[in-house]
Amino acid sequence: MQLAQNSAEIRSLASVSVAPPTGRRTPFVYASPHSGRRYSPAFLKLSRLDPLALRRSEDFHVDELFASAPRHGAPLVQALFPRAFCDANREPFELDPSMFDDSLPPYANTTSPRVLGGLGTIARLVGAGHEIYAGKLPLGEALQRIERCYRPYHRALRDEVEATHAAFGLVVLVDCHSMPSIGGQGDHDQGLVRPDIVLGDRFGASCAPAVIDAAESCLRALGYRVARNAPYAGGYTTAHYGRPETGRHALQIEINRALYMDERKLEKLPRFAQVAADMEAFVRAFAAAAGALPLAAA
Repeated sequence: MQLAQNSAEIRSLASVSVAPPTGRRTPFVYASPHSGRRYSPAFLKLSRLDPLALRRSEDFHVDELFASAPRHGAPLVQALFPRAFCDANREPFELDPSMFDDSLPPYANTTSPRVLGGLGTIARLVGAGHEIYAGKLPLGEALQRIERCYRPYHRALRDEVEATHAAFGLVVLVDCHSMPSIGGQGDHDQGLVRPDIVLGDRFGASCAPAVIDAAESCLRALGYRVARNAPYAGGYTTAHYGRPETGRHALQIEINRALYMDERKLEKLPRFAQVAADMEAFVRAFAAAAGALPLAAA
């Protein structure tokens, strides 16, 4: 009965938002898979954590930082469900068998580094290793989250990517995230202060070099300290959608949370408005810079 109630609640919540551009004027699509903050009562009841603890896995208000994209001719696709509920920046079935009271289907990926780290499509952990659930979940719970949340998000994202590619002969997908200001336990940069922004192109695999060069140049011109591919090189979205040989380029951007939020209280800092204004300047400058490059497939 509990599962049926959860399922009804999932259906009642929209899972994705697409803010259309005011005229598709540039070959860009922006996406925010981890800024969703609709925590249903059913999910909160399943979790052993309080709402504040669950929110520590969010890319806090990244959708607002890039809310200007549609004004500059690019759609913004946002997952409305929380990352702790279902992670859209994973393969559809990266699942940890220890979390479920049923056997997983043979097509599930149970051994990826993300699953082993507790951060699969249905996460086991948030924050600094905090377990989300007190007990095992029915497999049906995971499968319904994937059908009701994950798949609609990627359908919407794929539609925007393909529509933009059809219009321009190329597309640049910018996958927008935020990162803790200091490397955490188990990270390669544990205890180290991170740059302002990290750009990820899967070490050159997900976009043409000119794309990441243009993004870095625009961000440095705004005064930000920028690094590439460390500690984040890009996730499922950049790997799946980035096909530069076909004119489909994907770039991940990670913004240091200390620039705009109190990481302990999960509250915006006064500088949030300035960072949002800077991201609007970046969206505008990046479109002008990359739009002039020969990025279409030969």
